[in-house]
Amino acid sequence: MKERISLLVTVLLVFISCQKKQEPITISPEDYHKSVDKVIEVMIHDIFSPPVASRIFAYPNIAAYEIIAKKDDGYKSLAGQIHELGEIPNPKTDENINYEMAALVAHMDLSRKLIFSEDRVKAFRDSLYTLWADKNEPVFNASKEYGLEVADFIAAWMDKDNYKQTRTMPKFTVNTEDPSRWQPTPPAYMSGLEPHWSEIRPFAIDSSEQFKPIPPPEFSMEEDSPFYKELMEVYEVRKSMVGKGDKSEEIAIAQFWDCNPYVSVTRGHLMFATKKITPGAHWIGITKIASRKDNADFARTVYAYTKTSIAIADAFISCWDEKYRSNLIRPETLINEYIDDSWEPVLQTPPFPEYTSGHSVVSGAASTALTDIFGDNFSFDDDTEVPYGLPVRSFTSFKQAADEAAISRMYGGIHYRAAIEVGVKQGRDLGEYIVNKLDMTTKG
Repeated sequence: MKERISLLVTVLLVFISCQKKQEPITISPEDYHKSVDKVIEVMIHDIFSPPVASRIFAYPNIAAYEIIAKKDDGYKSLAGQIHELGEIPNPKTDENINYEMAALVAHMDLSRKLIFSEDRVKAFRDSLYTLWADKNEPVFNASKEYGLEVADFIAAWMDKDNYKQTRTMPKFTVNTEDPSRWQPTPPAYMSGLEPHWSEIRPFAIDSSEQFKPIPPPEFSMEEDSPFYKELMEVYEVRKSMVGKGDKSEEIAIAQFWDCNPYVSVTRGHLMFATKKITPGAHWIGITKIASRKDNADFARTVYAYTKTSIAIADAFISCWDEKYRSNLIRPETLINEYIDDSWEPVLQTPPFPEYTSGHSVVSGAASTALTDIFGDNFSFDDDTEVPYGLPVRSFTSFKQAADEAAISRMYGGIHYRAAIEVGVKQGRDLGEYIVNKLDMTTKG
């Protein structure tokens, strides 16, 4: 009798579970922001260089965007618009597919493949998987299957961008005979970072050389030469800050836009690193701020991240092409050798040649993309650096923010004026090209 009752209870429980009401699943813009934030968190932990970080942002956003464009008539596929990208697979059936969920699945899966600490992304992903499966397993399974299929498709395209080949290319050789050429800087004296990045396949620009800037001022230590005057400007700007102390607005600006993912700190015989976001991550953070202020829906949010991340990625390819062509020495090296051996920049000099300024190029490109999306004179409060103990800074437009990011490199003591001004133009020209080339929306 007991066995019969037990069997009946089991059958009843199975019947009830099969009859469980399937709840609708809504994927919000905040879900996407959280996914992007999780990736940034892991990237900080893993310490990726700024160029490599730009690649990690671009591909997952493109994967998510292509899924959205497949369903939403307001957005157009990037297939045929960016190099070698074909049309993503169609789903086997539209039945039960939540396209926003599929887009988020693709973003998380491709991000996982691009970072080192996969378990951190998996833990975030699995928490969402459990929630979605509990609410509506048929929709979750169908959406997950399609998202993973698209992620694999984008991964196959990604694997042909020459990144893997650049991992085995020779390290940068320092030219010690020419006084104008870049030399490793203190305290870590690291070798030149990503000397072959210009060989990465670009996304929208024709080639790494398409926006080749004018050459920097001719190297000369003659006191009346344009180059020497720019060198002395960096020296004098830093000296002028000393009397102002920590309250210097220039120092505040330099520190806010530092965005150095690996700052070496030496204490006695101990050297360790403090970790921060990259310049690209700062502009991805601004994209989040703008999307929230704009009350952008899920599709528009993914669109904003995608266009901005493409601009950032191509900006790094363009900038790094020039850095290792001109191979220009940093101010710190010359000032310490010829002017003042006790002089130190506000910021730690990053380990690659000076011209043009990466912050300037990337900020010019990103701000142009964001202006195209959200409009000119779009004011915002930038709290991106709050986690690193820095206050909020407010801007009246993306252009103003880009201009401040660019000049921050002189305040930081790590760039000459030409690298900043020419770099901003290089970035804005590149950004305008991308904005005009990519036909991504059917709306206004």
